[in-house]
Amino acid sequence: MLISIQALRAMAAWMVVCHHFMQVFFNFQGGGLIGHFFAARGAVGVDIFFVISGLVIYLSTWGKPLQPREFLLNRAIRIIPAYWFYTMAMGLLLYTVGSHMPHGVVNWPTFILSLLFIPAENPGGYGLYPTLNVGWTLNYEMFFYLVFSLAFIVPKAWRALFVAGALLLSSEAFSRLGWSGRFYANNIVYEFLLGIALGVAWRRGWVRSGLWLPLALIAVCSTIIYRLEPTNRLLNWGLPSAGIVAGCLALEARFAHSRALKALGDCSYSVYLVHLLVLYAGWFITERLGINAYMVFAFFCVPTILAMSWLSYELLEKRLYYRMKASLIRARPDSGLTRQNY
Repeated sequence: MLISIQALRAMAAWMVVCHHFMQVFFNFQGGGLIGHFFAARGAVGVDIFFVISGLVIYLSTWGKPLQPREFLLNRAIRIIPAYWFYTMAMGLLLYTVGSHMPHGVVNWPTFILSLLFIPAENPGGYGLYPTLNVGWTLNYEMFFYLVFSLAFIVPKAWRALFVAGALLLSSEAFSRLGWSGRFYANNIVYEFLLGIALGVAWRRGWVRSGLWLPLALIAVCSTIIYRLEPTNRLLNWGLPSAGIVAGCLALEARFAHSRALKALGDCSYSVYLVHLLVLYAGWFITERLGINAYMVFAFFCVPTILAMSWLSYELLEKRLYYRMKASLIRARPDSGLTRQNY
């Protein structure tokens, strides 16, 4: 468990929260330096997520004799239950009070495709977004898992190169499908490969511990992100995000014993899933009661997201995950699923 990466994962999740706060409450028109930063650059949390995902998946599976089916099943029971729960919650919210919300439209075809991780045009007319809008990133994640699962059919020394080639070929093939071409044509999908490259570097000892050099790297990469628009997302945001992840890896020794940072990182997936529901509730409070939006965010949204994400992690992610895994192990003792795969 890399605590520095857990801390960065938590920071990335909260950057996305602040980005969507500016969207839901201000339609990205909030004033001030901080408001402009999160409106224009908060989405880079997703790029950091993708790099981290490639890193973690590579390191967590290195040396393990998994089969493609076992890897995919483990990822499915880790990701799907919480996502389906919050997708259904968002669908119910949009169905009941969607007329009072910004972008409040849902229909059955999009809802079903959302559950299946298939990109589709949102009925609100604003792009290829599922019912729970943040789920668009999980469509890429599941695509990456599907490609990565094929790596277990080759010797482990060749996994990184195999995944790189398979991801390039499959994403190019998918990009030519008319119903989802625009989605998979986005080069953000290659940010997973940057994480795998960092995993290779970390495993081989090429990432050296330090303080000032890693901090300088993080500062330079953050400045690049701030200065550049994501016209080419892989180059302008993806590569600097990989630099930030590399800097955090080099600082691992200084984070290694922080239980608080580990806990924040543990809850980051639930933070990502639950925050839009809470932000919509906060927006409704602001609209109905006329309370200052920043006050609502600070004293209602943030504490509620923290509390709900902790409960979600403990109940939906961890407890349910272990129960499902235990059931699968009892059903198939030779399944290869182990507690350590979490």
